[in-house]
Amino acid sequence: MGTLVTHHSGWQGYALANPEKAPLPIVDPDNAPISTAVGVTGMPGQTAYFGLFRVGKPQPGETVVVSAASGAVGATVGQLAKAHGCRVIGVAGGREKCAWCVDEAGFDACVDYRDPTFPAQLAAACPDGVDVYFENVGGAVLEAVAPLLKPTSRIPVCGYISAYNSPSDAVLEAPDAWLKRTVNAELETRFFLVHEWAGEFGEATKALGAMIREGTLKYRETVVEGLEKAPEAFLMLFTGANAGKLLVKVSDRENP
Repeated sequence: MGTLVTHHSGWQGYALANPEKAPLPIVDPDNAPISTAVGVTGMPGQTAYFGLFRVGKPQPGETVVVSAASGAVGATVGQLAKAHGCRVIGVAGGREKCAWCVDEAGFDACVDYRDPTFPAQLAAACPDGVDVYFENVGGAVLEAVAPLLKPTSRIPVCGYISAYNSPSDAVLEAPDAWLKRTVNAELETRFFLVHEWAGEFGEATKALGAMIREGTLKYRETVVEGLEKAPEAFLMLFTGANAGKLLVKVSDRENP
């Protein structure tokens, strides 16, 4: 087995890549389990790391709310914020996911967005308002968070999966635009792409790996076996059927 690398080459068992045209980041098995290179120490973890600290800019003692809190990005955001001294409230779908966020990931609370009383429960969990809202969902979750935002709140917008299957883009409005229009035009909110900090990925990977080795960063993976299962695995993202990072295992490391 040669050097392990990551590459955006699509769903396939083999690929040719030119490192002069596209980077091939090396995966260090001593930093963390290799599966995390496409999860908590890879792009999802880096999205959490840079989105939280560079866009959200949390301060110790502040309240941070994160949607899709049990997912690969959200769970990392919450644990990073908690390690930074913040009060962390998650939003997830179902009791089991909410319980994991609190019992395993160390969130201060996690609210089930499927509960009919969700907006009231979220407000009760954030008695002093919300300083940072890490947005992954949009829709009804965003509408419940909006009244709790402060004029000084920061809202990193990572995505809004509630709208991804919309049959028409005519009724869609990005979360940052909606917030500026309906809540406060001066709110500090924007979409971000993790590749804005591509030159610092190595730093984030090492920091996240160190937290895993120390036991201060917990993660979950849902592994689907076989490349032929990739389409059905992809659809799991829209139903919440997966726990944590969703992976498709194409081959064994020892028998590629």
